[in-house]
Amino acid sequence: MTDRSAPDAPVSATPADVAPPAAPTGRGPLARGEARLAWGLLLPTILIVSGVVILPLLAIFWISVKPVQLSDLRAPELVLREDLRRIDAPGDAGTWRFRLRNSSPDRELRDVSLTDVLPPGLALGDLPEPCAVEAGRLSCAFGDVPGGWRETLEIPATATDAFVLGLRVQDSAPATTASASSVLTDGTFTLANFARIFDGREFLDVLYATAFYTVVGTVGAIAMGLFAALLLDKSFRGQGLLRGLYLFPYVAPVIAVAFAWIILFDPFSGSANALLIRMGVTTEAINFFGERPLALIMVTVFEIWRYFPLSFLFILARMQSIPQDMYEAADMDGASPFQQFAWLSLPQLLGILSVLFLLRFIWTFNKFDDIFLLTGGSAGTRTLTVNVYEQAFAISNIGAGAAVAVVIFACLLAFSALFFRFISREEGL
Repeated sequence: MTDRSAPDAPVSATPADVAPPAAPTGRGPLARGEARLAWGLLLPTILIVSGVVILPLLAIFWISVKPVQLSDLRAPELVLREDLRRIDAPGDAGTWRFRLRNSSPDRELRDVSLTDVLPPGLALGDLPEPCAVEAGRLSCAFGDVPGGWRETLEIPATATDAFVLGLRVQDSAPATTASASSVLTDGTFTLANFARIFDGREFLDVLYATAFYTVVGTVGAIAMGLFAALLLDKSFRGQGLLRGLYLFPYVAPVIAVAFAWIILFDPFSGSANALLIRMGVTTEAINFFGERPLALIMVTVFEIWRYFPLSFLFILARMQSIPQDMYEAADMDGASPFQQFAWLSLPQLLGILSVLFLLRFIWTFNKFDDIFLLTGGSAGTRTLTVNVYEQAFAISNIGAGAAVAVVIFACLLAFSALFFRFISREEGL
């Protein structure tokens, strides 16, 4: 039987019975002050990025849905020319002529009018319908005129004795009024720009050239840079000189190396064709930059050759930071050089290779100058960036060029999302 009269023994508290301290709620005044200071320091950067990047990007989206031609960048205006015909001295009879036109081929001008002072000593005959003379001033009202409008006013005139010899009516410019809405700011929108670039097989050819040039050029530049880094990872005499020579394609002016390649592979006087013919590889000259699909392959090879030094620098710097103890242990275990690369070097390089692939993909996708200097976008080398130039400036369709730029932005945005969704997560980036 239990003695209920005995005092209860003390019970020791276990760690599980002890409640954790309550987490602080809210932030103190010091933390709030630091947050305000941080946002204040960041505000100039946000404003600069918004002005330099975001606003032009929004402008491209806006123009892509507007029917904008290159001529529409200048606001429509009334163009006027004035002269006296067959009137040089007192007693001459001729015409006072005005030639007017709308500078825009398709945008109308509203409330068009003309006012000019009568030249001294000039008597006018019958006036055209839109014109009248009052208090020594000629006034003509034309109202609203359509795009491409042209009008020539010929007013009969006779020079009196008060006519001034050598009078130039152009010395006193007439006053004109006209107003017009700009296609960039009005409410006119269209999807014809996107329909134009997506219509037909032309867009598929451009997309294929862009994909081939970007993917093969990016992978090739990284693979060649990795191979060069493996060659120069060991110390030997002349290593510094060789590293400097590897950087030449990247630091040399693009226009110089592009024209050097054009001269080297010229079908008539190029050294490459002469060597191939002398070796019996071919019996006739090859137009490396003028035939499909060889031209696309050549510009891709040029891309690989020109930009592999960047990958080489990044990869070599990462390889030299790998501890040598792992390679020594692998040597003792009998691992071959290939096994050391596959199981030791490559896992350590995956992070930098992922970053290089992202950067090189974006830069190559946006590359314009290399292709334009080598082929001008002909022979199947017309990529999306070259298409932007041709649409906007070659055929003066600014809206279609902006629509292609929007497609480029969408492609890069989709690629970046996929990269950070599937690749960078595995690499811890």
